Amino acid sequence: FQWSSPPEAIERFKSQEIWFPPPQFYEFCRLCNFSSLKELQQFSSARALEGCERWMPVMLSAADGSIQLLPGDELYPEDPDYTGEKKIIMSTDKKVEDLMKEGGVFHRIVMKDINNLAVYVNIQAKYKHINPLMMKCDNSDYNSRL
Repeated sequence: FQWSSPPEAIERFKSQEIWFPPPQFYEFCRLCNFSSLKELQQFSSARALEGCERWMPVMLSAADGSIQLLPGDELYPEDPDYTGEKKIIMSTDKKVEDLMKEGGVFHRIVMKDINNLAVYVNIQAKYKHINPLMMKCDNSDYNSRL
């Protein structure tokens, strides 16, 4: 076990010293908004009564990677399959870069491979939540829309 700050954990992930799945990468990016545990606790206490929403990432397979779509993203389905019973598979022959350049409303985790993730968010978070800082593990540049 090793205690790391969120930015340190992300740097260790980028250097492939450690690995964590995309939802944890997303949460570490959110935690980077806070400089101390006290600041996080104050935010949490103030936001606690605002509510929350249930959401499930929806995978979109692209030609050279995949994207976990999250609520609010323009490609997120109207009726997501929360249980897996519908066996919905979203895929495209387009490359991730093309999907990013064509898009405008993002709430997604882009995955080129298991150690190459990027979080892109330009929507307003609901219930006074805080968006993750947009981080990426490679040199891709999709800033034309960000």
